[in-house]
Parts: sequence; structure tokens; C-alpha cells
Amino acid sequence: MKLFWIKRVVGGLLFAVIFVTAAGWAVSSLWNWLVPVLFAGPTITFVQALGLLLLSRILVGFRGGWGGRRWGGGGWGGGPYGHPRHAYWREKMSNRWQNMTPEERQQFKQQMKEQWKGGCGPRGFGRQHWGPQPQETESGHPAEPTATKS
Repeated sequence: MKLFWIKRVVGGLLFAVIFVTAAGWAVSSLWNWLVPVLFAGPTITFVQALGLLLLSRILVGFRGGWGGRRWGGGGWGGGPYGHPRHAYWREKMSNRWQNMTPEERQQFKQQMKEQWKGGCGPRGFGRQHWGPQPQETESGHPAEPTATKS
């Protein structure tokens, strides 16, 4: 049994080394073939190509593979609508929406517009200013801060 796992680990490490070497060689070859001709850029070494690969993984993310949203994997966990738990909430909200009167639907839409008008999230990411806005005075200038006595 131990021999099986030793072979498996050694085989995995060998595959990883071969894969990284092939990827580095491919990036180096493609870069040196295209960039100097198209953009008058520098040529790179194999080690620099490995650095570019690592940098791209850091910037793009390590959520790997060819799957994900691009190839029909759908969000977190696959399927056309994302994670399987999302189906529960989708069905729950669909039932709630169907059981609303037109007036309740309009009121719900208005509440959602009010809640999300400044951005997404409880703190309003995307809003211009965080927190309460200063009150305007009659002269059109923001109110002066007042000192509090301790």
C-alpha cells in the first residue's frame, strides 16, 4: 500500500515539473516570437517566463482550470445557474413574487431602488461618500462641524 502512494506522489511531482516546464517554454517561445516583432519589446528567458506565469496567476487568481463561468460551469459549483443552494433561494423568491399583488410588487421595487441607489452592499460600495452627508446651510455651504462637550 505504501508503494502505491509513493508512486502516486512521485508521479504527481514529475507531472507537475513537466507541466511547469512545458508552460514556461511555451510562454517564453510565444513571447519571443511575437512581442519583439509586434511591439519592439524585449526577449525574455525561461525563468522570466515562469515569473510571468506566476504573476498572471496571482493577478487573475488561482481558481483554476479551464472550467468556471467561461465554459458553462456557471458560478460557484457549476450548473447553468451557479451553486446548487442558489436554486432554493431562486425558487423561494419566485414563489414570493408570484404571490404578490401588483401594488406589493411596485412597493417592493421601490424599496429595492431606495436600498441600492447608492451602490451595492450595506456600506454602499461605489458611493461617493461613506456615512451620513453633511446638511446644507442656507448659504449653500456644508454645515460646520460642532464640538461636543465631554
